[in-house]
Amino acid sequence: MKSYTVVGMMSGTSLDGMDLILCRFHKELQNWKYRILSAVTYSYPGDWKKKLSEAAMLDAGAFLMLHQEYGRYIGDQVNRFMATYPRKVDLVASHGHTIFHQPDRGFTFQLGSGATLAARCRIDTVSDFRTFDVALGGQGAPLVPVGDELLFDTYRFCLNLGGFANISNRNDQMRIACDICPVNIVANHLAQRKGQEFDRNGIMGSHGKMVPKLVEELNDLEYYARPAPKSLGREWVETSFMPVMNKYDLEPGDLLRNAYEHMAIQISRYINGHEAGEVLVTGGGAFNSYLMELLQQKSNSVLCMPDNQLVKFKEALIFAFLGMLRYRNEINCLSSVTGSEKNSSSGIVHLYNQE
Repeated sequence: MKSYTVVGMMSGTSLDGMDLILCRFHKELQNWKYRILSAVTYSYPGDWKKKLSEAAMLDAGAFLMLHQEYGRYIGDQVNRFMATYPRKVDLVASHGHTIFHQPDRGFTFQLGSGATLAARCRIDTVSDFRTFDVALGGQGAPLVPVGDELLFDTYRFCLNLGGFANISNRNDQMRIACDICPVNIVANHLAQRKGQEFDRNGIMGSHGKMVPKLVEELNDLEYYARPAPKSLGREWVETSFMPVMNKYDLEPGDLLRNAYEHMAIQISRYINGHEAGEVLVTGGGAFNSYLMELLQQKSNSVLCMPDNQLVKFKEALIFAFLGMLRYRNEINCLSSVTGSEKNSSSGIVHLYNQE
């Protein structure tokens, strides 16, 4: 097949909604090209926000029921999205929603049954992108660097500011990457203490007061001294990051100010540790103008924001791409990035149209 039309689905840890993208991939000589046909974010209704935020506390039976229910929900959203697109879709690629991520203990789990999704959409589906890499001894994250390597290699760095900041770049002729620090998973939580969904443009944090001791304690967390490959999950935020912040009797705006300072320090520390160049910045945090201002002040590289569509949907685009690579049984997960024993073609394929 010379081209593929794929729906990509991504749900970030910050629970700001389900991203769906429809794109076409084709190869010119040896290079993959993409075209975004349509993209949308469906905000989660209150009941689904509650279900996803509390999923980790369910017993086994209730958790498995939610896994199937969320698979049906994703399928319904894909069908809703595709209702206005009459052409044939070759594949759905679903990241799901991460509930557990503890690769050092040998497991990761993305909610949303791929089998149920495939049955609901009646389209071949790829899901569960991370588990095989973890089984091979890797972090199961970040996975986006394969797309960075094959679709966005004109940039020195590719930085995504989502629930967590993750980054990739080439080093000694190979792609390397890691999760750097929490971003929206913390910023949104603090903004919600003041009744806001998120800190628009970083305004609340920009008016906060600095507490250097707090920033120092955050920077001293053990994770930051560890070498890559490494990745972060909700559990680390709850058990390591937030306990440091909660020691300080500060207003949410003050906590945000110090969190932004910490984020800018950690991200710029990574960038400044490598040869300078252009940084492609995507993800919801790229719209936080105050965080971007802090980051540019501390970085020796130029921050580049693409058009808003790519800022919002790059991760969904790349998971669509990873799904296509898995469908073709080609490498979509790099051991140089995750630390696994080998490169792999990761993801479970559900063939609805195999007859």
